[in-house]
Amino acid sequence: MPERAAFAPQYASVPHRDNTAELGMWVFIATEVLLFGGLILAYFVYRHAFLQGFAEGSRHTDIVIGTTNTAVLLTSSFLVAWAVEVFSPDTARLSAWLLTGAACLGLFFIVLKGIEYSKEYDEHLVPGVDFQFAGPLANGVQLFFIFYFVATAIHALHMLIGICLLTTLAAICRKAPTARHHTALHSAALYWHFVDVVWIFLFALIYLPGRSSS
Repeated sequence: MPERAAFAPQYASVPHRDNTAELGMWVFIATEVLLFGGLILAYFVYRHAFLQGFAEGSRHTDIVIGTTNTAVLLTSSFLVAWAVEVFSPDTARLSAWLLTGAACLGLFFIVLKGIEYSKEYDEHLVPGVDFQFAGPLANGVQLFFIFYFVATAIHALHMLIGICLLTTLAAICRKAPTARHHTALHSAALYWHFVDVVWIFLFALIYLPGRSSS
């Protein structure tokens, strides 16, 4: 009973608390799936209507940066999964270093995305700000870049939230980690992996169409 009171009266036991926390994260991820799912559905609807325009727009994205960012995120997910696997009060410092490495890779991802945005601005491909694209495919290309900037900006915001989570947990692991922090780490890892999976879908939708015929 003292252990139960130390956590919260609504939980019957420590496993009950941990399972509830994990369920809460899965529910949150489900709502995020609805958000990104709506964006992806809109993408397919407009891509069907402007097939050539979307292919042309895709050819104006930077495939090198997109591929590099994919590798960066996959590596960061590996580090986060490793941090969860090895975590214990005795090995928390290793988990802290792994989380720090994943957060740094996340920041590198944001920097590369910023460089890519800058290139697209220089090429006058930012709808509503400076979009100049001549030819019969202009409307389709503009719609493609509207989806591109909306989807990648929302994803980048999720990345920044994930980086804050990883950084906070890394600091906790360095100072006074306990066994109960494993649940928080596991929930943060689920979020980070979700952000990674979303990017894989965005990479396939944004960078790959039209490349084979370029």
